[in-house]
Amino acid sequence: MPIKISNDLPARAILENEHIFVMTETRALQQDIRPLKILILNLMPNKIETETQLLRCLSNTPLQIEVTLMQTSTHKAKNTSPEHLLNFYTTFEEIKNQQFDGLIITGAPVEQMPYEEVTYWNELCEIMEWSKENVFSTLHICWGAQAGLYYHYGIEKELLPQKLSGIFKVDILTEKSRLFHGMDDYLYVPQSRYTASNRDQIANHPDLRIMSESDEVGVHLVGDNHGRQFFIMGHHEYDRETLANEYNRDVARGINPKVPLHYFPDDNPANPPYARWHVYASTLFTNWLNYFVYQTTPYELKDLKGNK
Repeated sequence: MPIKISNDLPARAILENEHIFVMTETRALQQDIRPLKILILNLMPNKIETETQLLRCLSNTPLQIEVTLMQTSTHKAKNTSPEHLLNFYTTFEEIKNQQFDGLIITGAPVEQMPYEEVTYWNELCEIMEWSKENVFSTLHICWGAQAGLYYHYGIEKELLPQKLSGIFKVDILTEKSRLFHGMDDYLYVPQSRYTASNRDQIANHPDLRIMSESDEVGVHLVGDNHGRQFFIMGHHEYDRETLANEYNRDVARGINPKVPLHYFPDDNPANPPYARWHVYASTLFTNWLNYFVYQTTPYELKDLKGNK
C-alpha cells in the first residue's frame, strides 16, 4: 500500500522515479480504508530534502499511510521557500485538536545550544506534552531524541570532544525487540552530531532501556518500557550523499572538518561514498510502523487518551 501525500509535493516525483508507490489525495479519497495518520515535525533547515528522506523510509510497508507535515510557528525556515511551507506544512495550532497514530520529531542544527535558548523550545515542549495523550507512538531523531529525553525524563546532554560524523556499526542489545525484527546482531547508522545524551542517566532511569549502542557511537537507540517513545541518536534517513554534502559545506566554510569515518572508500573524500545503511533504516521504520503503531493503536483515534 502507498504513502498518501499532497498532489503537488516535490517528493512525489522523486519517490515515483524510485518506483515507490505514492498515492495522491485525489486517488485516496476513492478508497474506503483508514490509513495510519503520521505527523512529521520537521525541524531541519532543508525541509524538502528531509521530508523526502523520511517518506522514503516510511514507504516499505503494505500499510497505507497519511502523512501530515508540520513546522514550528515560532521559528521560520530560511532554507525552504515560503510557498512550499504555505502549501504543504501545517502548524501545531492547526492540528492540536487531532489525534495521530505516530509522530516523528526530526533532528535540528541547534544541538550545541542549551535547550532553553532554542527559539522554538517552548513550542516544542508544548507539542511533546500534547503527544502524550494524542499520539500513540513517537519516534525522536538525533537532536529531537536528545530534546525528548531531556523533556520527558530529565536526561542531560554532553558535548563530545569533536563532531561524530560517519557511518558506524552499532550492536543490538535487545535482539528480541520487535523493533529489530529481521535484523542481524548489528546495524549501520549515519551520525552527524556534536553532543550525546548522558548514558548513566539513561541506564539508571527505570522507565528507559538502552536498545543498541557501540564504543564509537555510544548510546544509539533508547526506548521507553511501553513502546510509546523511541529515541534514535543518528540519521537513518540520510541519503547516500548527505554526509558528503555536509562535509563539503563545512570545508567551504573554512571549518576544516574531519573526514566522516567509514564512509568514503579509503577515507578519501574524492571517492564516491558507500551506502550500507538503507536496508537497516527501511527495516527499522517498517517495524516501528507495523509493531508499535499499526498493531497496537486504537482503530478510533479518539480513544487514544484512554490508552496513554
